[in-house]
Amino acid sequence: MSPPPSQGGAAPAAPAPSATGPGCGTLDRVASLPVCVALGLGCDRGTPAETIAQAVAEALTQAAIRLGTPALEVTAAASITLKADEAGLLEVAAAAGWALHFYDAERLAGVTVPNPSATVRRYTGTPSVSEAAALLAAGTSLAADPGALLVEKHRLRGADGRNATVSIARMPR
Repeated sequence: MSPPPSQGGAAPAAPAPSATGPGCGTLDRVASLPVCVALGLGCDRGTPAETIAQAVAEALTQAAIRLGTPALEVTAAASITLKADEAGLLEVAAAAGWALHFYDAERLAGVTVPNPSATVRRYTGTPSVSEAAALLAAGTSLAADPGALLVEKHRLRGADGRNATVSIARMPR
């Protein structure tokens, strides 16, 4: 399996980066630097890596179109602690060179998101995994930056019927 199309490298060791990573910028300040983003990842148990990678690729494309640039750098990727052993997530992160950060349901539930889900809450204990994880990993919130969530909740149903969700948050400027 090839890694998702991004220019990203390994995520920083800190669980919630609070500033733009080295070499990252914003289009309005430094056009030649990539925009740094954090991915929030969710999936059904047993979702194949190929489905997750395709969902990531589609979400990164959406973010690039929204920003008007292909220069995105994934500097953080995160999910819920329930997925710490999820083979597909681990495979995608390893192939792309991302360290995955995991947050517990209580911490994720404390994040205000645009698309909370009763179904997700029933299975995980939080109404959001991908959106909340993306915002936490980016070290921001919708209150601090209403435009931080570049891709709210991109959902892909794989050929086997399993779902993957990806949200993308812009790192603070």
